[in-house]
Amino acid sequence: MSDDLGRRIARLRGDLGWTQQDLADRLGISRVAVSHLEAGISVPGERTVTLLAGVFKLEPHELVADTTYPVAKAERLPVVACRYTEVELQLRLFARDLQTGVGLADWAHRLAALEALAHDRREREALAAARLRLRVALEEAEARRRRGVAHNGDGVGRLGAGRP
Repeated sequence: MSDDLGRRIARLRGDLGWTQQDLADRLGISRVAVSHLEAGISVPGERTVTLLAGVFKLEPHELVADTTYPVAKAERLPVVACRYTEVELQLRLFARDLQTGVGLADWAHRLAALEALAHDRREREALAAARLRLRVALEEAEARRRRGVAHNGDGVGRLGAGRP
């Protein structure tokens, strides 16, 4: 049994907690166009299906598989679609560096630059949260560094030890 592509799009959008306007903004189309896609009033072209697949983290053929999408159009779909934004990629790299504690000093500038360019509300919020996590991590690293300077491991301070 084939599924209606419009209902699938509406379900995927709903699963992400997005409004029709949120999806429209990501696709560069109007909210009314999204409404028409979801209602089955219009059939999306290959470009729109490719963009939809990317925002839903699917390949184009996965999105239209077992739906009423026309076979002739499905045959013209690209095999792959870009699934991640630059912000998502950079946040993954930041998470890796945060976990290892390596290269964190560079991230303050990188996150600020990404935040200045981000247009999506959720991405801006994720970047703000990352900047907060970075600040906490840098403060913790500084506190560990200070404790390391103040004590040599046996509780005796190195700076000024033995002096009156």
